[in-house]
Amino acid sequence: MIAQAAGKDREIAFKQAFIDKLTHEMAVLKRMKFAAQSEAYNAEQKSLLEETIDTDLAALAAEIEQAEPSPKAKDIQQKPKRQSLPESLPRREIQHEPESTTCTCGCQLKRIGQDIAEKLDYQPGVFTVERHIRGKWVCAKCETLVQASVPAHIIDKGIPTAGLLAQVLVAKYADHLPLYRQEGIFARAGLALPRSTLAQWVGQCGVQLQPLAGALRAELLKHSVLHADETPVAMLKPGNGKTHRAYLWSYCTTTYNETRAVVFDFADSRAGQHARDFLGLPGRVGEHGWHGSLVCDDFSGYKACFEMGVTEAGCLAHARRKFHELWANHQSTIGERALRFFIQLYDIEREVRELDAAHRKRIRQERSRPVADAMHLWLTEQRKKVPEGSATIKAIDYSLGRWQALTRYIDDGELPADNNWVENQIRPIAIGRNNWLFAGSLRAGQRAAAVMSLVQSARLNGHDPYAYLKDVLERLPTQPASRVDELLPHRWQSAPVTT
Repeated sequence: MIAQAAGKDREIAFKQAFIDKLTHEMAVLKRMKFAAQSEAYNAEQKSLLEETIDTDLAALAAEIEQAEPSPKAKDIQQKPKRQSLPESLPRREIQHEPESTTCTCGCQLKRIGQDIAEKLDYQPGVFTVERHIRGKWVCAKCETLVQASVPAHIIDKGIPTAGLLAQVLVAKYADHLPLYRQEGIFARAGLALPRSTLAQWVGQCGVQLQPLAGALRAELLKHSVLHADETPVAMLKPGNGKTHRAYLWSYCTTTYNETRAVVFDFADSRAGQHARDFLGLPGRVGEHGWHGSLVCDDFSGYKACFEMGVTEAGCLAHARRKFHELWANHQSTIGERALRFFIQLYDIEREVRELDAAHRKRIRQERSRPVADAMHLWLTEQRKKVPEGSATIKAIDYSLGRWQALTRYIDDGELPADNNWVENQIRPIAIGRNNWLFAGSLRAGQRAAAVMSLVQSARLNGHDPYAYLKDVLERLPTQPASRVDELLPHRWQSAPVTT
């Protein structure tokens, strides 16, 4: 009994410390929000900053609510009454009635009234209202009241449907529309939704989707070959009006893998520790971390991973790029000759792309290995002739210094020749990063990374991101934690339509 009491005390102390930490973060964000009113930002920066802070505040409130499952009665009473939705919007009634109108005592129930809850739905350009009508049935004999349960929603007691939430998330993280632009689009459709409200929805959805994004990361790390890359994004630091360079790291499976998945990881720097943390290196006590083959460029941040059991697989495209610059900028004959070797290697790759790993390996060893060996010999000879410090010597040294990693794919049919696949996954992110000014917090970046991981993975698997997120947001509130993997993009199947 004493041990149990001590354990409960520790659990209570831990939860209280967690709540205090979140409360402190919320207070900091509120000060940042008020400070933003007086800082010298341009209109777009100010708008992006305010919507990000509002989103962070909503996410923190959701996490605090999860840590305190039973809200105080006083807090409930002080909540402001929500304004009714405009009568001009078209309405669609959805009836919720008990499966049986016969009381347990055998009498027939009588309908004595109903409860109505309205949810705001949105299809591109058109708002509608869902009227959820729950009839009240009573037994006159035993005075038993029967009523269908309230359908579970991703935002409890909120007005948006899963369709509207999916629209906001996809528009922000896939179509690169900041919330202030969405506010204008919704106003033209007939309803003014304040960006602060949209920001709250994004924050609450981000908290709810985080476990699914975590399950996607766990699934990714089950595979033995991964791509890795990183791209800079701007993080606004309130107080001086300047931006700080943060990074969005990207990890994904290869095109040879049937599982199509990409996971983004937001970090406030480019330190290699972020890659090691994502891969679980060096591993906790009793664990080994991820020890597969990592296809990446020559960024030094990955080097420590290779000392902890990860196998380095180089990027042939990066090596080729060095010689292409020599040829394009200086008409270098060495650059032109090197490009011919790369052309031969890539011609073979196009031929083996659709083959299985065993056949791919055999053909590479038969045809790619002689080309690679001839290229290595030629580069070694040219290295002796080129003066030190020139651009040519740098291109040659880049390839020679990484030759084993660059040609490792020849002896492994599961390895791709380059890192272009993951770079293509980051490219859509680069288009919209000017719309993501993270308000000096890891929370906003990590939330965006989680949603973008799900959206981009849905695209990789041929799904419409809107249809995927809408279905996931509808099912997630009632999905058992043990079956959350069913909602991952590569396993997802839309719920059957019920009539």
